[in-house]
Amino acid sequence: MTEMIDPQPTGSTAKLAESPRRGLSALLLPIKDLSYAKQRLAAVLTPEERFGLARAMLADTMRAVQQVRHADKIFVVTSYAPAIEMALSNGWEVVREERQISESASVDFASRVCSERGVARLLRLPIDLPLLLPDDIDELLATDCTAPAVVMVPSRDGSGTNAILRTPPTLFPSHFGPDSFAKHQREAEQVGAQTIVRRNLRLEMDVDDESDLRALLQHDLSQTSTGKWLESRGVALRFRARAVSAQAPG
Repeated sequence: MTEMIDPQPTGSTAKLAESPRRGLSALLLPIKDLSYAKQRLAAVLTPEERFGLARAMLADTMRAVQQVRHADKIFVVTSYAPAIEMALSNGWEVVREERQISESASVDFASRVCSERGVARLLRLPIDLPLLLPDDIDELLATDCTAPAVVMVPSRDGSGTNAILRTPPTLFPSHFGPDSFAKHQREAEQVGAQTIVRRNLRLEMDVDDESDLRALLQHDLSQTSTGKWLESRGVALRFRARAVSAQAPG
C-alpha cells in the first residue's frame, strides 16, 4: 500500500507532528571520496569545479544535519578521511569501509551495522541537498509508521530516491541509481511494507547532472555555501550566459 503525503510547509519553523517513539531513530549519510564526485557534470565542469561543488553541497547538508532534533544517532558510512574527521568532530558515529563499491552496498552494509547497534528506524540522505533545512529531516524522522514500513522522497524527476527511511533498517536491499524509486517501491511491496511517499522540493533538489544544476540556479541560494561557491567561481554567471545565448534568436 502506498500513501501519498502532501508537500510540507516551506518555512523552517513548520510544526512537527508528535508520534510515539519506537526504538532508536537514526540518520545515515553515505559519503564517498569527493574527488570522484559528480562525474555526470564532466561536460560542463572541470574536475576542480566538480570537487568544489560537491564540497559546498556537503557543507550545506551538514549544516542542516547539525541542527536535527529527532535523530537519536547520526552515522556516516565512508572510507574518505576528511569525512571521517568531520563526523568525529561532530560527535557522530563512523561506519568505516575498506573500500567503496557502490552507494547501495555502502548503505546496506551500514544499515546492518546500525541494526546491530539498536537502531529501529534509519533514514538515508544524500549529501548533495543544498536547499535542505533541519525541519525537512525531522519531519521524515517523525513520520508515524509501524514496522515494516518505508518512507520515501523521490528525486526531482520522480525516478530516483532522494531520501528513504526504513523500519527496520534492513527491510530490503538498496537500489540507488536509475529508476531506484520504482525498484524500492517493488521491494517494499514484496515484503508487505507500508509505503509512504512524501514530496518536498528541497529534498528533491539534489544535483547530479546539468539539468539539475540549471534547476538549482533558479532558487535563492544567497544563504547557502553552494550558492556562494557558484557565484565566487563564476559558474553561476557562466550558466546564465549560456541560458541567454540559448534563448537568443538564431
